[in-house]
Amino acid sequence: MTIPVSRRSLLAGAGSALLATPAWALGHSMHGAAGGDGVLIRAGFDTVSGDTIDLTIGSGQRLVEGRRGPGIAVNGSVPGPLIRLTEGQQVRLIVTNTLDVDTSIHWHGFLLPFQYDGVPGISFPGIRPGATFAYEFPVRQSGTYWYHSHSGLQEQSGHYGPIIITPRGGEPIAAERDYILLLSDFTTLDPHFIMKRLRAGGGYFNYRQNTWTDHYPLSAEERRMWGRMRMMPTDIADIGAPTYTFLANGRGPSEGLEYLFRAGERVRLRIINGSAQTFFNVRIPGLAMQVIATDGQPVRPVEVDEFQIGTAETYDVIVEPGSAAAYTIVAELMERSGMAIATLASAPGLRAAVPALRDPPVLTMGDMGMNHGGMNHGSMNHGGPSGSAKPQAAASMAMDGMKMRDTNLLPPDVAIGPGIDMVAMAPVDKMGDPGLGLRDVSHRLLTYHMLVARDPQPDVREPTRLLELHLTGNMERYMWSFDGRMYSAVSDVPIRFAWNERVRVKLVNDTMMAHPIHLHGMFFELVNGQPAALQPRKHTMIVQPGASAQFDLTANEPGDWAFHCHLLYHMHGGMMQTVTVMGPGQAA
Repeated sequence: MTIPVSRRSLLAGAGSALLATPAWALGHSMHGAAGGDGVLIRAGFDTVSGDTIDLTIGSGQRLVEGRRGPGIAVNGSVPGPLIRLTEGQQVRLIVTNTLDVDTSIHWHGFLLPFQYDGVPGISFPGIRPGATFAYEFPVRQSGTYWYHSHSGLQEQSGHYGPIIITPRGGEPIAAERDYILLLSDFTTLDPHFIMKRLRAGGGYFNYRQNTWTDHYPLSAEERRMWGRMRMMPTDIADIGAPTYTFLANGRGPSEGLEYLFRAGERVRLRIINGSAQTFFNVRIPGLAMQVIATDGQPVRPVEVDEFQIGTAETYDVIVEPGSAAAYTIVAELMERSGMAIATLASAPGLRAAVPALRDPPVLTMGDMGMNHGGMNHGSMNHGGPSGSAKPQAAASMAMDGMKMRDTNLLPPDVAIGPGIDMVAMAPVDKMGDPGLGLRDVSHRLLTYHMLVARDPQPDVREPTRLLELHLTGNMERYMWSFDGRMYSAVSDVPIRFAWNERVRVKLVNDTMMAHPIHLHGMFFELVNGQPAALQPRKHTMIVQPGASAQFDLTANEPGDWAFHCHLLYHMHGGMMQTVTVMGPGQAA
């Protein structure tokens, strides 16, 4: 098989057809609001299926918890409709754009020909206003996935939706109930205004800044240390509450999303993080969760009480509600300024108590990559206030001789410039870290180390080379990059893989922020301590602050693919690359 068309020839033009706009595409509310950009887009989603599926992108207004903001809907709702497919079918997805700007749909986590991946500038030219584009491909997988725009900042406005693909032969895991929980973030602000403000100062929306009168568990010496470094130990999320309201299936915390159950039933929750910028820590007080899949790929069941889900990740869990009338599903922001809420209810309208927000965490020296000389702090520490204060004191004694931007520690292929304001001094693997905001809890937490593939991997060859990439940034200038080069500088200089090459990729996070890194078009296997045959497959992985993480990849999907941080504003701030997989017989 050879690549049928090059990226450049594909971007030169694309066929389109003008269609009449169905009334619902404009975003009518459930109460029949008038048309135009002032209409209310309804929350929640319908279901579509079949071999041919029509989707229409339209604009309107969203009303969440009494707050109104701009919205982009798919088939008139946010989230867009649930797309139900079956492994092995041939599907044709016809997408019509009624916006006055270009749009697109990326089928997140799908194995498909690259020209249908839906990334303007890499795999196709985008869908022009008033135009239609038909995506057509065989469905080669099963599991829980989602779709979203890859144009502008449209994800922030609601351009996303869930996908369930039924395995050929039916679901092997029995459950009496099967529900989707799609988590996201809503703002009344225009996404371009947010990006402009972040560019002006990365901490613009951070309401967690430390002061001399706050209650963070920091000593006077630690505060002086952070001050000398001109950094904040509370710089965990770019945007939190009250700028964001956190949603469950398009509904705010008080808007009543519920899932019905009977005591003793097995309930499957397919949890999708479709947010623009938010890490969630998910728990159900009083109920254990059995993780059975991640990113659509089955894993051996592992029972936990809470787990972190990064932007663009998915987790399937089984819960077995007991005799309680209701259980609250809590998706708390990593920096603990807000939460999305849903309810498992034994009868409509029943509710359980909603726990209070926990104390906000702070960063540690380990989150700055200071892991040498016995200072490996913050990676797997589960005790103490936010897992931090005493280790920081020990590290601070050596701070005077340390440079936070020692570029001599970087390999020669990393570009040194204003886009790098920090270099991790001694990054270590932290796949055993449950994630920021979870290091101070005592119950059972999921880590990447605990994930084991249910089915053996087909390719267990030793990688033939190691590719090391550094996640770099300048928080104050809001510049993000791979190896110090923003996407604008390398958009036509792809990372190249030979056909069927087996590669180990090492990601080194030189920043103080966690990054969910997503590879289009292929799955990779986490190098998490499991035997090669049992390494779990994923399409998105969190790389913790000041840490490293590795995955193995078989490059067997020819074409041009996006590779980026899935925090929307980080991607648009430059942390993106193109990966090119050569076809059989082509030179890399």
